[in-house]
Amino acid sequence: MKDTRLLSILALGISAALLSGCGESTSSNAGPDFGDKPVTPAPDNGNGFNQKALIANLADNVIAPTFAEFRQDAIAQQQAVNAYCQQETALAANNASAENVQTALTTAQNSWTKAIGVWQQAELMQVGPLLANDAQLRNSIYSWPTVSSCGVDFDVMFFKTGTVNGAPYDITKRTANRRGLDALEYLLFNKNLASSCTTAAPSGWDNLTDSEKKIARCNFAVEVAKDIKNSADTVVSSWTAHTALLKKAGESGSGFSSEHEAVNRFSDAMFYLDSTTKDIKLAYPLGIAEKNSCGAEACPQDVESKYAHQSIKHIINNLEAFERLLKGGEGIGFTDYLVNEGDQDTANIMLSDVQKAITSAKAYQTTLAQALENNSEQVTQTHAEVKKVTDKLKTDFINSLALTLPKTSAGDND
Repeated sequence: MKDTRLLSILALGISAALLSGCGESTSSNAGPDFGDKPVTPAPDNGNGFNQKALIANLADNVIAPTFAEFRQDAIAQQQAVNAYCQQETALAANNASAENVQTALTTAQNSWTKAIGVWQQAELMQVGPLLANDAQLRNSIYSWPTVSSCGVDFDVMFFKTGTVNGAPYDITKRTANRRGLDALEYLLFNKNLASSCTTAAPSGWDNLTDSEKKIARCNFAVEVAKDIKNSADTVVSSWTAHTALLKKAGESGSGFSSEHEAVNRFSDAMFYLDSTTKDIKLAYPLGIAEKNSCGAEACPQDVESKYAHQSIKHIINNLEAFERLLKGGEGIGFTDYLVNEGDQDTANIMLSDVQKAITSAKAYQTTLAQALENNSEQVTQTHAEVKKVTDKLKTDFINSLALTLPKTSAGDND
């Protein structure tokens, strides 16, 4: 399968990053007690900083709105994909024009772009439910870098026939790399109707007309979009339940031995910028430290968003989500915590560095793949700017707040 090449090289790394928080056991118990500023009155924790306020603000005012926005986008995406497939089917029956189909397809593509943009922010918010059961919920929505366009091709035909190995087709029982936003990207943006499988195409695929192939793909896209919407519902409801536990951190039955341990879960999530944005989205296609599909050189085919060409925008969204967690949006954030602990310098430097990285990433005039091919120095600079942020995250940020590194970052000096 063409697109499983990332699986062999990267899946272990990303799985470790995802699993590092499974079962809410990413970090060891926190060190000395530190406090916050109040959202609701709470006793001081040592230095007068009320960590309960930090937990509540990040949970209620940063993460919850992101999940809610994604759910609304998933609903709109489902509607747009349905409308596109109706037009594709109508065209085959001479009841629609090619122009109508293209308009509907563009709308569906735009709805995907909006949804994935929000989800790329949610990727930095993998706390609690998104990490449970080997990150099953997260992966059902977006399994990258574990992807397989060939697997999607097979499920297009399985869905068309309605059965898999004699059993009724059920997308919720399929592997993550055959569903979710990454599968939908392939279905909506890939114009090549040939199977992507390097060996045999799915049974019956080559016998279909071009129109039948488009309809088969769009019908499966409808099913995938529906599945994403259902998963988005679960994200919102499960986060509400988990937030209640976070706010009771340190109390019996909360699952957290202290408020500081709960705070550590949020900082763990921020390390996505290090293990995934920096290492897999930038260093890997650059050929830094690890061989990619092209060896040890810049490799455009290894970018995250091959079909929709949104890779650099994904990185921007990752950085912006990191900044929101760092600042706490309009409320209390980690920068307030740093200032309270006497480390204004780290707060200022991290905010400045992440803003520089965002500004630099927004300056791209081409896709990330094109930049890798024609101006790899620009991508190298982006990697360096992100690394500057994560280096500070792994040292002064962690040390000043007496937090612990995620297991995947312990001993990592890259």
